[in-house]
Amino acid sequence: MGRPTTKTDLLTAAAENFEKLNTLIADLSEQELSAPFDFSADAKKKEAHWKRDRNLRDILIHLYEWHQLLLNWVQSNQNGDPEPFIPAPYNWRTYGDMNVEFWKKHQNTSLEDAKDMLRKSHADIMRLAETFSNEELFSKGIYQWVGGSTLGSYFVSNTSSHYDWAMKKLKAHRKNCAGQ
Repeated sequence: MGRPTTKTDLLTAAAENFEKLNTLIADLSEQELSAPFDFSADAKKKEAHWKRDRNLRDILIHLYEWHQLLLNWVQSNQNGDPEPFIPAPYNWRTYGDMNVEFWKKHQNTSLEDAKDMLRKSHADIMRLAETFSNEELFSKGIYQWVGGSTLGSYFVSNTSSHYDWAMKKLKAHRKNCAGQ
C-alpha cells in the first residue's frame, strides 16, 4: 500500500504496521535485545537518529513522544489554543534537538514501560483519528492550524510511516547482530 490518502487506508496502515512492528519486536532474540545498537560501520547511516537510539526502548520512546506531540497538538488547537506541532523552543529545523531531549528524558524508562506507553499512545491516536471524517483528515484547508498540509498527513507520519522507520532500524540492528 502506498502512503494513505483516505481515513480507511490511514487506519488500516496504522493498525497493520503497528502489528508488524510488534511481531518484529516479539521475534527479537535475547542477544538482539541486549546488544546495543551500533550503526557506525555503515557510512550510509549518517542521520542523527542512527547514533541517538541505542536500544529498542529508545525507538519505542521516540514513537511514544511523537504520538504525544500529535495528541497534544490536535487537542490544543481543537480547544481554541493555537499551538504549532513542534513545541517551542523547537521548530522543523531544530526538531533533532527535541528528539535528543526525548531520548534524555527516558533513559531511566524501562523497556516494559516503554512498550506499555507506546501501546496506550497508539490506541489513543487510533481513537482520535476515528473522530475525524475522511474530509477532515484529507482535505486541505479544513483546519487553519494545519497549514498547507492535511491533518491526515500528520497521522500517517506519526503512525504507519513512523512504524516503518522503526522496523527499518530494528531490521538493520538484527542484521548487525547476525554479522557478529
